[in-house]
Amino acid sequence: MEVTESVAVVTVNRPPVNALTMDMQDRIGDLAKEIARTESIKSVVVTGEGRAFVAGNDITEMAGMSLADMHARVHPMQACFTAIAKLPKPVVAAINGYALGGGLELALCADYRIASQKARLGLPEVTLGIMPGIGGTQRLPRLIGPSRAKDLIFTGRHVDADEALAIGLVDEVVEPELLMDQAMAWALQFKDAASWALRWAKEAIDTGLETDLDTGLMIEATGFAALFSTEDRRTGMKSFLEEGPGKAVFRGR
Repeated sequence: MEVTESVAVVTVNRPPVNALTMDMQDRIGDLAKEIARTESIKSVVVTGEGRAFVAGNDITEMAGMSLADMHARVHPMQACFTAIAKLPKPVVAAINGYALGGGLELALCADYRIASQKARLGLPEVTLGIMPGIGGTQRLPRLIGPSRAKDLIFTGRHVDADEALAIGLVDEVVEPELLMDQAMAWALQFKDAASWALRWAKEAIDTGLETDLDTGLMIEATGFAALFSTEDRRTGMKSFLEEGPGKAVFRGR
């Protein structure tokens, strides 16, 4: 992890294709906790080094595991990725190449996904006789709908960047040389944003999607009211009344 201005850039770097070991999964979870408690970090970019974002989990490591081994490991695996998904800060995935299996599951934990034209995405676990186990069967249908998710999961096929954009799996597609600049530009939008407003908005959206409408509205109302206790709310409204919109300087308090 490197911090540039207010942005934490988390890069997976394990040649040749950034396959995730279990230690690396744990490291991702640890970094998420560090980012969450570091007030100076306002947003996050997750990416991969080289020709892959993350081309899946390390199958060599997994091949020798028993039922008991995986039963003990699967929940910690999920917790590591969920720590990224639940970060109280905006997260963008810069998908530079192959995002397969656990790699796509990691990208699904982001709030926004930008793909290089070279990106290839998929959940090929069924071709190994297993299924996605780090959120793929849950986050993917919520993003692109159950039918499209079943197509990708049942067949294990890869999609290119253009198809990923067409089905809503990614939000932007750019030329490879522009990927990190675009991801950083998206993340830097929040450098001087009202941090607590972003935090509550993300919580309301993500939690509300898991509930019925009435419960979601209650979550929204709670967050909306809570923000009236913040310094940023007072700053934002005072600035609006005195200077017009978009001039407030927030302190994240």
